[in-house]
Formats: sequence, structure tokens, C-alpha cells
Amino acid sequence: MSTDQEQPDPDQSSCRGSAAFEAQSSRSLRDFIRTESGSAGMLVMAALIALVWANSPWSQSYVDLWHTELSIRFGDGGLTMDLHHWINDGLMVVFFFVIGLEVRKEFAIGELVDRSRVVVPLVAGVTGMLVPAAIFLALNPSGEAAAGWGAVIGTDTAFLLGVMALVGPAVSTQLRIFLLTLTVIDDIVAVSVIGVVYSDELSLGALVVAALCLVVLVGLDRAGVWQAAPYVVVVLVLWFATLESGVHASIAGMLSGLLVPALDPRRSDVEDAARSFRAFRQSPMPGVQRAARRSLTRAISVNERLQEALHSPTSHVVVPVFALANAGVDLRDGVLGDAFGSRLMWGIVLGLVVGKALGIFAGAWASVRLGWGRLPQGVGLGHTLAGGALSGIGFTVSLLIISLAFESSRLQDQARVGVLVAAALASLAGWLAFRFAARFLGQRDAALPTHLSRPVDPARDHITGPVDAPLTLVEYLDFECPFCARVSGVGKELRAHFGDRLRYVTRHLPLPVHPHAELAALGAEAAARQGRYWDMHDVLFAHQDELELEDLVGYAAGLDLDVEAFLRDLDDDDLARHVAHDVASAEESGVRGTPTFFIGETRHIGPHDARTLIEALESAQAVPRPIG
Repeated sequence: MSTDQEQPDPDQSSCRGSAAFEAQSSRSLRDFIRTESGSAGMLVMAALIALVWANSPWSQSYVDLWHTELSIRFGDGGLTMDLHHWINDGLMVVFFFVIGLEVRKEFAIGELVDRSRVVVPLVAGVTGMLVPAAIFLALNPSGEAAAGWGAVIGTDTAFLLGVMALVGPAVSTQLRIFLLTLTVIDDIVAVSVIGVVYSDELSLGALVVAALCLVVLVGLDRAGVWQAAPYVVVVLVLWFATLESGVHASIAGMLSGLLVPALDPRRSDVEDAARSFRAFRQSPMPGVQRAARRSLTRAISVNERLQEALHSPTSHVVVPVFALANAGVDLRDGVLGDAFGSRLMWGIVLGLVVGKALGIFAGAWASVRLGWGRLPQGVGLGHTLAGGALSGIGFTVSLLIISLAFESSRLQDQARVGVLVAAALASLAGWLAFRFAARFLGQRDAALPTHLSRPVDPARDHITGPVDAPLTLVEYLDFECPFCARVSGVGKELRAHFGDRLRYVTRHLPLPVHPHAELAALGAEAAARQGRYWDMHDVLFAHQDELELEDLVGYAAGLDLDVEAFLRDLDDDDLARHVAHDVASAEESGVRGTPTFFIGETRHIGPHDARTLIEALESAQAVPRPIG
């Protein structure tokens, strides 16, 4: 492998496993968390401005602004709505579209690939909606106020992450990932409730057009269309049809986002992009530039490109503007006293603050206790209670549902006061729960392990270099991972640099997203039985698109192995246990994707090109490692 600058940043190129991958193995997740957390401050500021404006001598201008009509004309037709509806029925569709994109990505290549990992947040998410709704309906069992039950089921992800950055553990990556997974379920249900329960009279013709748009989106996915423009055009038509149908347009945003494909970069596309880039460097002409840009764009799925384009504007513009338009409650003339004396407000406050915390905690506890699943490493039940408390910040979705559930401005004001009070109390409850978990349960951080759980064992590990070398580099690899193949020569390059001062060790982590990876790992171990592990290692990476059983047999024959012994060893339970041992050590060591490197016993964070690893090894203290 070369350290030439042509190589893409390896930190952005890793295969993701079935477990929750940590921040350094997914920069997109890190960016997501940072963007959501950063937008929370703008959200709070917009809400405060709305409250001050609505209670100022200029309060009428606040009301008049959102009733200003805006029209878009197409010949004799067009669309006319006031600004408040353009925001709630237009801009917020972009918000839910981005949520749909993120959900599709998580199910396709992210957190939710391994469905077993979904059980605990799924159950916690469901109970975290049922319990608040039950509390609300216990206080408001009938009448017009009962329609507001949907306001207590949602969670504002931006607010949650922003407040957790202030009151949560110093290291909370795993807890954030758990809560993000939980809010995926939350968002799907909340948007479904909005689209079905809080819709107007339906227009059959417009619904047929909307359904056809969904079919077209599925067809674009099946046809492998990678350009973003066709998806955007269809989504715009879908939005307009849904708006005309009487179904709330938010469901169009969520459904269309779910149908935009998300894929890991294919090796062929990445290599084609690299060739195009090299061609442009050698011949910087407009035609070559267009071809290079096209190949680079094609290497990234349309889902992730749309997220990249829309996520920041949505968090920093759409959501704050929504808060500005919906949080302005005029608290004068007895409105505040009226709200605190109403069952509606207290139903929302208790549903969000008490119901969310108890529901999420009870769901997580029951799932773990019944053996249905387990919490992520580093996350304790005390953390789920605190995270559940913060989930009571229902701001964005709650305010949207309130605007749909009630026609009476009096009930809307009472409900909005409840949402604002709940946000403050949920933040305080989350802070207290985190302090309780840290002090009495010893649950301070919620982070993945960073140290190698099982020391290097020369009797079982595959090592190149002196077994007693002062420097150690351990790689967890997957023979079907294209990015592992790209760094497969790093060991030789590092050995050439460090000589006998370095021992290079490989361990297996076949990912469920790669169907042939486990068989390839067994093939490498079967070759090791005949002293040819490293030869098979190189052959498998050179032919990682051809890893069927007959392919492995051909590679064994090409290496002059005893093919009959090789085939017997492939079925040997001892080899299967060897691979399982490596996988278990990866899990215990916090490895969530491939390739992952350890410098000595410490997990390497950052790019994994040879130059970076050389610098990391040189900066590590050269302490001799024990052989056993």
C-alpha cells in the first residue's frame, strides 16, 4: 500500500459491523451528533425569541407575520398558504425527509443492520410511547383535550443531544447511539400518527398520485439510479399530492426518505473514482473533470449525498424557524394561570417527564431481564433512565401535533405551555438521573472499551515479525471488506520501516454484511494448519470478489496445499471456535468495524494509512510485550 495522497482518507473508509459502530469508524455518525447537538442552541434561542416577541408590545406583529399569505403560481394553478402552514406543511416535510433518509441508512448499512441489536431500543421506544400516552389519557380521558395524546409520544432529537452534551457523561458515544436508535422508532410512530390520526378529509385522486410516486421511488431504487435529481423531482410531486390529499405532508417526507437507497461504497466504484481522479491530475481538462466528478459522486449513495446536503440546513434553519413560528405563546391575560390549572397541560407535562422516563427505563429493563437483548457496552440501566428522562423533551414533534390536534387557541396555548414546562423539567430530571447513576451505581461513562481485551498469544495468533518485538500492531480484518483489502499491505510497509522492532498481528472479524467473510476466515485458518496462513491471506484479498467454496479450493490447490486436508479443516469445529474467539475479543475490545487497529493494547483512533500508523507507533512507548 502506498501512502500517496491519492489514497482516500481511510478514516472515512471502513466496513461497518452488526454492532453499533463507534465514532471513529463512522465519521457520518459523528457529524450527525455534532450537527444535532449544535442546532439545539439555535432551537432554544428561537423559542426564547418567539416567547419574548409574543409577550411584547409588538405581539400583534408576531401573529400577523405567520398569517401572511405566500403563493406559488403555475399558469392558472398554484398553491397558496400562510407562512405558518408553509413552515409546518412544507419546511417540516424536509425535516421528516431527512429523518427518513437516516432511518433507511441505519437499516441498510448502520446501527440497525443486525436486527438483534434493535430489540432493546425497540421495546424501550414502544413502552416510551405507550406509558406517556396512558398517563395523558388518564388525566384527559374524553372531550376535546383527549385529542392531544399524540403530543406526548415524540422526542426532539436535537434538543435531547444538545442537553445531554451539557448534563450527560463526559464520554457518552454508546448512549447517544442507543438513544438515536430509540428515536428512530419514536419518529416512525410519531409521523405515522400525524399522517393517519391528524389528517383532514381525504381526496382519493391525490392519494392515487401519491401512491404512484412511492412506486416510482421503489422503481428508481430497483433500477439502481444513482443521480439525485430524479428522486428530488418525485419527492416534490409526492409532497404536493399528499398535501392535496388531506393526509398531513409529514408522512410524505418520512416515506420518501425511507425509499431512497443507502449503500456502502462498492469497491469497483471507489476504484473507478480513484482512476478518474488520477486521470484528471494528469490531464486537467473540462471533459476529464466532468468524468471525475461523476465517478466520485457515483461512489457515494444518493441517500448519503442528500443527507450531506440537507442535514445541516434542516438542523440550523428549518427546525429553528419552526420553533420561532410555533413556540410564541402569549402568556398574558391569565393564560399562564389558566394553563397551570388545566388537566391538558399537566397531562402533557406528566406524560413527557414521568411517562417517557419510566416507559423507556421499564422497556429496557424488561428486555434485558427477559433475555431478549442487551444494552450496548458501557451503557447501564441508570443511563437508560437518564436518557429516558431527556427523551421527555418533545419540543418539535409535540408542537407540530398540538397545532394539528386543536382548533381552539386556548387549548393550543395550554398544551404549548405544557411542552415548554416539560422541556425544562425533563432537562433537570435527566441531570439528576445522570448524577444518581454516577454516584450510586458507578455508571459514569457510556463508552466503548479502548483496550485489547485478550493479549497477543503467539500460540494462536498469526504474527509476522519477532514475537518479542517491542512494538505491536494488531489488525481486526474481514476478507470481504474492500477497505481491508486496500490496507492489506500495511503490515509489509510497516515491517520495512520498523524492521525487527515490530510484530504485526491479524485477527478475524467477519461482518454479517459480508456473506462470504466467515468462510474466507475459515479458509485462512485451514491454510494456517499447513503453514501457509500469510500466503492465503494475500490470495484472499487479491480475489475478495471470488470467495465461494470452489474458489477457496482452487486457491488451496494453487498454493500446493493438501486439498483434502484443507477441506476437512474447513469443517473442523476447532477452527470455527478460533474465529469465534477472535470475534469475541473484538466485541470485548470495542471493535465495531473493519479494519480496526490496536497500537500495543490501545485501540487506534483516526486514519489507518501507513504514514499515520508509523507516526502512532513511533509515538508509542516501546515497552516489551509479554510473550504469553
